[in-house]
Amino acid sequence: MKKVSATVISNEQLWGEYGVGGTRKYLGTWLMRLKCPNIASEARPGQFVMVYCGEECLLPRPFSIHQVDEDGITLFYAVLVGGKGTNWLSQRYMGGTVKLFGPLGNGFSIQPRSNNLLLVAGGNGIAPLQFLAQKALKKKLSVTMLYGTVDSKRYPVSSQLELVSATEDGTVGYQGMITDLLPDSADRADQIFACGPVGMYQAMARMPELKNKSVQVSLEVMMGCGRGVCYGCTVKTKQGLKLCCQDGPVFELDNIIWDDIV
Repeated sequence: MKKVSATVISNEQLWGEYGVGGTRKYLGTWLMRLKCPNIASEARPGQFVMVYCGEECLLPRPFSIHQVDEDGITLFYAVLVGGKGTNWLSQRYMGGTVKLFGPLGNGFSIQPRSNNLLLVAGGNGIAPLQFLAQKALKKKLSVTMLYGTVDSKRYPVSSQLELVSATEDGTVGYQGMITDLLPDSADRADQIFACGPVGMYQAMARMPELKNKSVQVSLEVMMGCGRGVCYGCTVKTKQGLKLCCQDGPVFELDNIIWDDIV
């Protein structure tokens, strides 16, 4: 783990204002590239960093590592109305600095015999999966991504992957939930990796087509420290209580007790 002051290379807004379920309103989604070669050299897909987001935020905020290059990392993050941390982050400009530490947590694990990978992204859950896809493509593995979102306004800008899309309003791809497409795609996959809302995971846990598959999911829960000190990110598993920041954020789908996750 490294603690650094990273230089902002770019901080680009991808998507504008939108709402989710009529209850949560977002100002948009941003893509921030940070120069921090020491963290980039150690990072693995599925890991995250803790970012200090200004003086008004007493605790650092966790962000998945979206992409990595030789000089640094890229963060993909959404800005909520009233979200002090992400609002502060969205206002950082090229040449500025952001303090952070990482990489942290246990990431995704590709089994040696896996050749065909299926990635399932729900909305902003695309954040950690892009890094995984980046690594898998370098290994010449076959990668397919199922990407589900509400409408065409929140659709990936570009992708080198075989992309199968679903939008709730039908403006891009299949009309419906991305989990509707998962049963037909699972048969061809050696491993499945997912990131999205809890409801998506709960639907996946009920699918008989996934019972004999290796399915790794990235959990997004509230974290206070990122280092296993505060115990604020405890989750219930079949092996007892686990810390999302240290034992995760990646877990096997069938190991989580989903009825206790909200």
